[in-house]
Amino acid sequence: MKTHSTTILTVRHQGVVAIGGDGQVTLGTAIMKADAVKIRRLMEGKVITGFAGASADAFALMERFEAKLKDYPQNVPRAATELAKEWRTDRALRRLEALLAVVDARNTLLVTGNGDVIQPTDGVLGIGAGGSYAVAAARALLAHSQLSAAEIVRQALEIAAGIDIYTNTNIFVEELPCAT
Repeated sequence: MKTHSTTILTVRHQGVVAIGGDGQVTLGTAIMKADAVKIRRLMEGKVITGFAGASADAFALMERFEAKLKDYPQNVPRAATELAKEWRTDRALRRLEALLAVVDARNTLLVTGNGDVIQPTDGVLGIGAGGSYAVAAARALLAHSQLSAAEIVRQALEIAAGIDIYTNTNIFVEELPCAT
């Protein structure tokens, strides 16, 4: 059975970066859990990650990412790049099926098993089953509302949940101030 889970969205707006995710975990055609928390703070709360994909795989990757952050504590992009290189070249890691969204005061990054570390131009990043829907909603809200970053994340995830069957409205959001 294929495991589907979650939508994660990050938005940088008005000096704040917000990252949020829904709580749904689906196995086949059944909802297995509705209140999973897929957002984690690392490095004493200075870095926040969100994951989509197989939960056990994502936890393994987050542990490795946290170790890379300890190796490169002032350089989140370098830690993400080192994780992506290891993920791509390590035989066991290559089989992991997950994506990581990573934010800190300066960076929004997507880290993949293909060796990609991508920073979106506009500070909006969505991953998971409803990621594209959430990104579209967030961009529209950024252009046509006065909502805060956290409010945009929450509203965009609710819109995605109305479209994507693998996303629910049990939403968890974290924020950090951006560095200028």
